[in-house]
Amino acid sequence: MATVAVYDITNKQVGDIELNDSIFGVEMNAGLLHQAVVMQLAAQRLGTHATKTRSFVRGGGRKPWKQKGTGRARAGSTRSPLWVGGGTVFGPHPRKYAFSMPRKQRRLAIKCALSDKVKNGELVVLDSLDFDAPKTKQVVKMMSDFAVEKKALLITADEALNVEKSARNIPGVKAINTMGLNVHDIMNHDKLFITKDAVTRIEEVFA
Repeated sequence: MATVAVYDITNKQVGDIELNDSIFGVEMNAGLLHQAVVMQLAAQRLGTHATKTRSFVRGGGRKPWKQKGTGRARAGSTRSPLWVGGGTVFGPHPRKYAFSMPRKQRRLAIKCALSDKVKNGELVVLDSLDFDAPKTKQVVKMMSDFAVEKKALLITADEALNVEKSARNIPGVKAINTMGLNVHDIMNHDKLFITKDAVTRIEEVFA
């Protein structure tokens, strides 16, 4: 098992923790990670785009001219796709883009993402993370103490409203709990701050 340092929110080391290799030491599977991210982003698409075919365009119920004898091409409606103001052929219609992956693959993708962060030294374990009240400057100070200038993800074991409210006003910083752990957020942030309790919770669920 890999041993990493445990820090407080002021970047002072207060101990060590062993990470389970079956979760934080998994071999990278880039294809699986890509599929998991695409699945998550596809589920967020609204799919509300719509166009009108000739049957939905208003008007066009009267035949423009008689079938024979005019010298012109046959026409049954002014709402044909060939006409200006006519319907659309093969246009988009409301649909769902969501698709699913097997549960084992979803879990393995999260393990791969966490393992990648550990391997690259982008995972920081905190002894605790909670605030008495929502204060953005507390998260800003913590980011400054750890010299983090890019995007950061804060992971707590349980819902921590004060932490979430303190982080949501900072561009590039997001706070979630272990129930909302997902591949996209892990890979989309440069630094992961995770509490000891969250590590324990993840190991209980995924080991």
